[in-house]
Amino acid sequence: MAALAQGEDSDDNMDEFMEKFKTQKYKNAFSESNWEEEFNKVPMFMKTAPENIDPEKHPDLACIQSIIHDDHRTPEEKARSLKDEGNEYFKEKNYKKAIVSYTEGLKKNCMDIELNAILFTNRAAAHFHLGNMRSALNDATAAKKLKPDHIKAIIRGAQCSMELRNYAGASQWCDEGLGLIPTDKKLQELRATADKKKREADRDARKEKIKAKKEQNEKEALLAAIKERGIKLLKTEPSRHRGLDSEDGDGDGGVSRALADLELDGISSQEATGACVYMDEQGVLYWPVLLLYPEHSQTDFISAFCENSSFMDHLAVMFGEELPPWDSERKYQPQNLQLFFEDPEKGNLYQVDLEKSLLNVLQHQRYFRGISSK
Repeated sequence: MAALAQGEDSDDNMDEFMEKFKTQKYKNAFSESNWEEEFNKVPMFMKTAPENIDPEKHPDLACIQSIIHDDHRTPEEKARSLKDEGNEYFKEKNYKKAIVSYTEGLKKNCMDIELNAILFTNRAAAHFHLGNMRSALNDATAAKKLKPDHIKAIIRGAQCSMELRNYAGASQWCDEGLGLIPTDKKLQELRATADKKKREADRDARKEKIKAKKEQNEKEALLAAIKERGIKLLKTEPSRHRGLDSEDGDGDGGVSRALADLELDGISSQEATGACVYMDEQGVLYWPVLLLYPEHSQTDFISAFCENSSFMDHLAVMFGEELPPWDSERKYQPQNLQLFFEDPEKGNLYQVDLEKSLLNVLQHQRYFRGISSK
């Protein structure tokens, strides 16, 4: 009778509580503006948990966390809870936190081989979505080692190998999986793609090898042609300078570069212009030439100067009818120009006959073609 009387009192109190709503509004009710915020304070409806759980501020969450990490539970129970925790993070696409949870689960060293294989496979999936292909492949390998017939780990291993462009490895993963489940569509598709990519990679490798061999042969032929012409090659550290001046200029404005330094392995240039000496099908050489006018700190660059052309051929064009705007005194006319090159060993300047060909200058007994050492 006492219990019934208490129940009746509770009903009466509830009726009295509900009657109040007829005369006054409930002050703590959710509103349209705050219901999402209030719901997020309830553990059951939380979308994200606080980074650091304070037991005083969040006693309910601390209680849940203590259940998950209860030291009195077995390693298998702890690992399984951490796996579930990681799965929740994974669903939220919070792959970094998922990796932490799976890693903690593996640290429990439980004896459940299948559970450990799942933890490795799930962590591989999280790494995969973060683009950590090497780590993902390592985890897939560890999972397969624990459970050789774990098809999810095999598929993940094949996918990682594909992303790493290890197509032979991807095929091997697929073959192992298809040996277990011959009808698996995902593995069949991966196997076909791996075969196609491997054929393409092999073809590209062959092309690259042929291209490299061709380039090497061309370099060797070019070097032989240069030596046949008696052009002396000299390794240099800094660039050697050559200069071009006008007759009535001061003539001592410093020595400038006329021929861009070139590297013979390169004979190919590493200059910003990318220009280099080359030989055409008729065996004629073309050289990059840089002319500097020290009086005005100006330059002209000829990317392909034929060895059989004279300097006057080019100067007549550059200083013909239309003179450069920087030559305000109109001194740089073809008949006034002088060209010099420098002896890199002695530092002497040698004047060049403008009517002679570039080849004739390159064959001068004191001219050395500099090759920049790398």
